[in-house]
Amino acid sequence: MLRTKVDILLRSYDTKNKPNWVQSRSKEVIIISVALGLLGTGLILFNLPKLAQEKTTQTTTKTTQITAVTALGRIEPQGEVAKIAATPNLGGAKITQLLVEPGDIVSKGQLLVILDNYELQKAYTAVADQEVEVQRSNLEIVRAGVKEGEINSQKAVIERLKVELEAERNRTQAEIARWEAELAGERTALSAALERLKAEYNNASLEFSRYQGLATDGAISTSELDQRRLTLDTASERVQEAEANLLKTTSTLEQSIKEAQANSQRETESLIMQIKEAEATLAQISEIRAVDVTEAQARLDKAIAESNRAQEELALSEIRAPFAGRVLKINTRPGENINQEDGVLELGKTDQMMVIAEVHESNISRVAVGQEVIITSEGGSFDTQLKGTVTEIGWQIGKNDVLNSDPAADVDKRVIEVKILLDPQDSQKVQNLTYSQVFVQIKI
Repeated sequence: MLRTKVDILLRSYDTKNKPNWVQSRSKEVIIISVALGLLGTGLILFNLPKLAQEKTTQTTTKTTQITAVTALGRIEPQGEVAKIAATPNLGGAKITQLLVEPGDIVSKGQLLVILDNYELQKAYTAVADQEVEVQRSNLEIVRAGVKEGEINSQKAVIERLKVELEAERNRTQAEIARWEAELAGERTALSAALERLKAEYNNASLEFSRYQGLATDGAISTSELDQRRLTLDTASERVQEAEANLLKTTSTLEQSIKEAQANSQRETESLIMQIKEAEATLAQISEIRAVDVTEAQARLDKAIAESNRAQEELALSEIRAPFAGRVLKINTRPGENINQEDGVLELGKTDQMMVIAEVHESNISRVAVGQEVIITSEGGSFDTQLKGTVTEIGWQIGKNDVLNSDPAADVDKRVIEVKILLDPQDSQKVQNLTYSQVFVQIKI
C-alpha cells in the first residue's frame, strides 16, 4: 500500500523541462517525506487509545482526591468592623476632644469623641431647661388663682380654727380627767368613812343587844339600857348621813363630768362646722378658669418639647460607642473635619475573630455550615495554622475583594462570601490582625 501511494505521487509529479539529476533528487525527497508522514500517523493512531485511557485515569484520580475547598479570605472581628462617624451637618463636624486611642477597649454607650458644637448645644440645653421651670411656675400661679392674698388669709383662718379645735379637745380632756380624779378621791374617802360608821353601828347594835338581855334579867337599870339605845340610834343616823353624803357627792361629780363632755361636744362641733365653712370659702375664692390652665399647660408642654430637642441636639455633639469592642484605628484627629466615608474611628468586637472567605461560585455547592476550616497566613502575619467553623454562607455572588499575590491569578472572579468563626484559642492570637489576608481550606 505504501509503495502504491508513492508511485501515484511520483506519476503526478511534473518532470518535464527538468534535468535528470534534479528529477532523481526530487523523487527521493518525496519518498522520504511521505514515509515519515505515514509513520507518524501510524504512531498516533496506535497510541490514541492509550492516551485516552491515561487521561480518563488522571481525571478519575483527580476527582477522588478533592478533600477540601480552598479560597482566599481576610480576618475581621465578629460582626465586621464598624466605622463610627458623627451625624452630618451643614457646617461639617469637627473634633474637639478624642477620648480614646487605638487598642482601647470601650463599653456600650461610652463617650468617645466631643465635637466642636458641644459647648454651644450645652448652653442651648441650659436655656431650654430654665424655660421649662419658668413655664411650670406660671402654671402653678394660674392654678393658684389671682386672689393669692385672700387665699392665704382664708388658709390662715382654717389653720386657726383647727388649732382652736385641738385646744378645746385637749382642755376638755384635761377637765374631765380632773373631775374623774376628784370623783374617785371623794368616792374613796366617803366610802371609807361610811365603812367606819357602819362598823360603829354594828358595835353599838351588839352592845345594845347585850345590855337588853341584862336589863331583862334585872342586872342593869333601865337608864343604862336607854343610854345604849341612844348610842345605837346615833350610830344609825351617822351611817345614813354618810350614805347620803356619798350618793350626793358622787352624783354631783358625775353630773359635772357629763356637763363638761356635753360642753366640749358642742364646742367641738361648732369649730368643725366653722372649719368646713372656711374650707368651702377657700374653694370658692380659689376657683379659676379652665382655659387659663389649659393655656399655661400648653406653654409648659412646648417648653418641655424644646428642652427635649435641645437634649437630642446635645447628644449629636457627642459620639458614643454603639456597642462594646476595641478601637482598631483612628481616622480623624482633633481639629480635623470628619470624613463621613471614613468616620472618626473603626470599632470591632475583637474578643471573637472570624474569617471572611471568598469561595468561587463553582465550589460553593461543596460548602456547608458546620464544616471545619484550616486557616494559614497568606503573607506570613502568623506562622501557625488556625482552626474555625463555617457559620454562614452568603446569599449573593460578587467580585472578589481579596487579591491573590500571584500576578497571573484571575482578579475578577465570581465569589460568594463565607463566614468562618475561629476557635476561641485561635481567635486570641489574631486580635490585632484585622484585614490580614489568609488562605483557607474548608474540609469537605
